[in-house]
Amino acid sequence: MANQYIDLENLKFLLYKVHGLKEVLDQEKYADNDQDSVELLLNSVKEFSDKELYPFFREMDENPAHFKDGEIIVHPQVTKYMKEGGEMGFISGGFPYEDGGMQLPSMVINASAFIQDAANNHLPGYIGLTVGAAELITHFANRKLNETYVPKMLAGTWGGTMCLTEPQAGSSLSDIVTSATSEGGIYKIHGQKIFISGGDYKGAENIVHLVLARVKGAPAGTKGISLFVVPKKRINDDGSLTSNDVQTVADFEKMGQRGYCTTHLFFGDKDDCHGWLVGEENQGLKYMFLMMNGARIAVGRGAAAIASAAYQASLNYAHERAQGRKLTSSGKKNANEEQTLIINHPDVRRMLMLQKVVTEGSLSLVLLAAKYHDLSLSHVDNSVREKYNMLLEIMTPVVKTYPSEMGRIAVDNGVQILGGYGFCTDYVLQQYLRDIRISALYEGTTGIQSQDLLGRKITMNNGKALQLLSEEITNSIKVALADETLAPYAKKLSAKLELTQQVLQSLMGYAMKGNYERFLADATPFMEFFSNIILAWLWLDIAREANQSLEIGAKENSVEFYESKVSAMKFYFKYELPKTNGLAEILMDDQALTIGADHHIF
Repeated sequence: MANQYIDLENLKFLLYKVHGLKEVLDQEKYADNDQDSVELLLNSVKEFSDKELYPFFREMDENPAHFKDGEIIVHPQVTKYMKEGGEMGFISGGFPYEDGGMQLPSMVINASAFIQDAANNHLPGYIGLTVGAAELITHFANRKLNETYVPKMLAGTWGGTMCLTEPQAGSSLSDIVTSATSEGGIYKIHGQKIFISGGDYKGAENIVHLVLARVKGAPAGTKGISLFVVPKKRINDDGSLTSNDVQTVADFEKMGQRGYCTTHLFFGDKDDCHGWLVGEENQGLKYMFLMMNGARIAVGRGAAAIASAAYQASLNYAHERAQGRKLTSSGKKNANEEQTLIINHPDVRRMLMLQKVVTEGSLSLVLLAAKYHDLSLSHVDNSVREKYNMLLEIMTPVVKTYPSEMGRIAVDNGVQILGGYGFCTDYVLQQYLRDIRISALYEGTTGIQSQDLLGRKITMNNGKALQLLSEEITNSIKVALADETLAPYAKKLSAKLELTQQVLQSLMGYAMKGNYERFLADATPFMEFFSNIILAWLWLDIAREANQSLEIGAKENSVEFYESKVSAMKFYFKYELPKTNGLAEILMDDQALTIGADHHIF
């Protein structure tokens, strides 16, 4: 079916009912919005995506961004998307009124972006990074930098990036060497950055880079990193633009997201690259993490969207492809019968259900994190804001990781459903599989996110964030226990909370002895274990809301929709949640097989 890349009914169900957007809209900060206006916005975004994003999805893969004659050549739709996205408020939507924005909640922004990501995941990153760069300027830069750059960025006239990674440093930001030398109010920037998404492309009037660099004499490590605004072109007194000695030297050719350029930049080859300090010297990493946390949620959202689009494609194929015959009661097949649609085969249904629980659960996870973000900024009570900030902190690495890792598995199951056709370029599943693979690498790999979760977020404030999250889950369990259908599943989830305490008690023993390497050695299996339980909680809430809708008399055409949610929850608890038992056994095993100098084992 044309443009069937998203289940809009499911998005709205999660946004309005499961996660209660109204609670956020009731905050004074967002009082100018209501559900009707949000509904109009989401419908218009879907119409725009149908017209301007989805039709170019495969074309951008077949004609990827590339470096030619000193420039990055991208699909013409990139510049059109930036311009029209600016006009429609895709960039300015979440900014406060005083910065020229629309002051929309993060829940609404993420719902809108999810539609765009699902339609064409090669395009939204150009806008997403512009949003992040502009946010950094509005939060930490002086008034002049705000007035100079932000209006054109919000309008989509100028793009934005964040420049962290260097060839010799990779994810180890303490090892960056790009330098900044102070010269009369400006800084001369010299160095190179790699893997810069949206870093340059033909048709962009200007790109505003947010660059991490070291001022001469700064402390070693991350404590000596500063943040600078470094435009591709700087502004002359008459308003014209001139080169700022930012050279694009290559574009990385990727296995997926080929329409989204990924550049290698050199700053100051001619010793004429000017940068302007954001905030104070040596505070750059702290500033950058404002953008990084948002970017990590965006990566999870993008992965959820890719997996969702892949699920729609798989489901559509399963409803059309006839192959084989169903088993009879005798255990045999009747060769005289017509072939049955593959959706009638139990193993295909299992794979489709796996896709469903992963994709819809991932979207629920993203919207919950967005709600935490909104309430951490807008609630009138300081203590409540702090509560939601801590919940957001502990959830961020999970939101980035679960959709990226399990989304890939979901898409891979989609390929399997198509059989040999899934491996062929005639069908889109192979592209979704290639596109989603980068999600586990973007903005900190799975290993980095896992160490952040176990090493920082679980332990921060003496475990306060974990305690708050446990209380949220426990509240859901109490409500579900009152529902005869859900009570058995609530009890299973309660047992998993107890198992979590056992696992953490075992792991914390290493930390208390100062053996941090052992404590974090299995952080990635812990992420899988922890995320699995979080998703079970979300599915219990989804099923609870679906049951309530059925009880109050859902419209006839919605009964199957709500019943499918309860069935999906049951599937998750049967096929996914039990995996935590094996993971717990791994985590509590005292063998340290990945630590030591025994390189010969490889």
